[in-house]
Amino acid sequence: MLNARSERTLLFLIAAVQFVNLLDFMVVMPLGPDFAVALGIPMSDIGLIGGSYTAAAAVSGVAGAFFLDRFDRRSALAVAMLGLVLGTAAGGLATGLPSLLAARVLAGAFGGPATSIAFSIVADAIPPERRGKAMGVVMGAYSLAAVLGVPAGLELARRGGFQAPFFAVAALGLTVAGLALLLLPPMRGHLAGARARAEDDALRELRALVGRPLVLLSYATTAVMTMASFLVIPNISAYVQNNLGYPRERLGLLYLVGGALTFVVMRTAGALIDRVGAFRTSLVGAAMLVAVLYAGFHAYVPGLPVLVVFVAFMTGTAIRNISHGTLASKVPLPSERARFGSIQSAVDHLSSALAAFLAARMLHELPDQRLDGMGAVAALAITFTLASSCLIFLIERHLALGASSGAGAARALEGRG
Repeated sequence: MLNARSERTLLFLIAAVQFVNLLDFMVVMPLGPDFAVALGIPMSDIGLIGGSYTAAAAVSGVAGAFFLDRFDRRSALAVAMLGLVLGTAAGGLATGLPSLLAARVLAGAFGGPATSIAFSIVADAIPPERRGKAMGVVMGAYSLAAVLGVPAGLELARRGGFQAPFFAVAALGLTVAGLALLLLPPMRGHLAGARARAEDDALRELRALVGRPLVLLSYATTAVMTMASFLVIPNISAYVQNNLGYPRERLGLLYLVGGALTFVVMRTAGALIDRVGAFRTSLVGAAMLVAVLYAGFHAYVPGLPVLVVFVAFMTGTAIRNISHGTLASKVPLPSERARFGSIQSAVDHLSSALAAFLAARMLHELPDQRLDGMGAVAALAITFTLASSCLIFLIERHLALGASSGAGAARALEGRG
C-alpha cells in the first residue's frame, strides 16, 4: 500500500498523463473549422479527423488486451506516451486531409492504450473505498484540459497557425513521460497473477474475460455512453460558430468556463459516488444532457446563451463518465485490469469513431457553412443517453448482488489488499 504522499504523487502523475492524452484529442475538435479552411476540408467531414484517432485507438486497444498485463505498468505507460508524442508532432506537419488522418491514426494507436494503462495504475494502487475520489482527481484532467489546454491551443492556432498546438502538446507530452519514468515506482504487483497463469493461452484468457456477463454489460454501457457524446462532440465547434453565430476569437472562453465548472463538478461527483452510488449520481448528468441536447441542438430555444449550452453539455457528460468509470473499475480481477481496460478503451474509441462517422453522414454543409441535420443527430444522442442510464443501473445492481463470480472475486481480492 502507498503512503499518503506517494499516493498523491501517483495521482498527480496519472492526472498529468491524462491531461496530455485528453488535450491531444480535445484540442483537435474545436480546431476543425481551422483545419477546414487551411487544408480545404469540408465542414461536414470534420468528424472524420476525430474518428480516425478513435478508430486507431480501438484497434490498438484490442491488440493491447493480449499483452499489456504482462509488463510493468510504468514501462508500458512510458512507451505509450512516447508513441503519442510522435503522432501528435506529425499532426503539425500535415499538408492535407490524408496526411492529417495518418498522423491522427498514429496518435490514436498509442493514446488509446495510454488511457487504459493509466486507469489500471489507479485501480492497482488505490483501495476501493477511496477509488471514487481518486477517479475524480484523475478524470479532473478532462476539465483542466478544457480550462487551460484547449483555450491555449486555440489561441496558439489563431496566432501561429493550426500546427502550433500540435508541437506544443508534443513537447508537453515528452516532459510528462519523462516525469512518469522518474517518479512513478515500478508497478509489477499484477504480474504475480500473470505468472500464475503463465500456462494459459492469451486468447483463452481474453475469452474468459469477455465471456462474463458483467464485463459485457460494462462494455455495452461504454459503447452507448460514448455514442451519445460523440455524435455531437466533433461537430460542436462548427455548430456554435456557423449555426449559432458564436465568434471564433471567443471560442476559448467556452472551454475555459466549461472546463472550470466541470473541474469542480468532477471532484464533487467523485465524492458523491462514494456516498450515494454511481447510478444516482449519473442520473444528474443524464438529466442535464437530455435537457441541453433538446434545447440546444434538437430544437434550439431562441435566446439560449451558447455558453449555457456548452457548459451544460460538458458538465453532464463528465458526471456520467466518472460514474461509469468508477463502477467499471470494480468489474475485473486485479491481474486482468489492463486487459479489461484495454478492451474497454477499444470499445470506447470504436464507438466514438462510429458516432463521428455516423454524424458525418447525417450532417450536410449548407452554402453558408451552417450544418444541416443537427436536430436529428441530437435526437439520436438523447436516445443513447437514456439507454445508458438503464445500463448503469444494471451494473450497479449486479455488483451489489454479487451476480458475477468474477466481480465477487475481484472485490474479495481488493478487500484483502
